This record gives sequence, C-alpha cells and structure tokens, in this order.
Amino acid sequence: MDISIMALNIIYAISGAVLTMVCMVIGYKIFDRITPFDTSRALAEENIAVGIVVGSVFIGLGIAVGLVIGMGLN
Repeated sequence: MDISIMALNIIYAISGAVLTMVCMVIGYKIFDRITPFDTSRALAEENIAVGIVVGSVFIGLGIAVGLVIGMGLN
C-alpha cells in the first residue's frame, strides 16, 4: 500500500475525531442552554439521571457526526 494513502487516511481519521469532539462540545452547550437547570451543577452534585442523559447525548452525537464524517470521507 502506498505510504501517501496511509498518511492521508490517518490525517482524515484525526481530523474526523477532532471535528466530532468539537461537535460534541457544541451539542453539550446547546443541551445546557435548552434545559431549565444547570447541567454542570447537576453533574457536580452527582445527579445520576442527568449523567445518563448527558452520556446519551454524547453517544448520539458521536454516532451521528461520526457517520456523517465517515460517509463524507469515502
């Protein structure tokens, strides 16, 4: 396999991971604005229900953005 193709795939993977993380942070900020309570404070108070919801938001955003990036690279 050509080394330039491998390097390009690694660059695509790293840029896709960074873009996914940025989208997850933006999604968390939007989720924090939409909810009527302070999500960060609820997590600091060890509210398990909020932790499960925030984890679900991260999983959903990660899957959605990852698929979009993956489909765009192919």
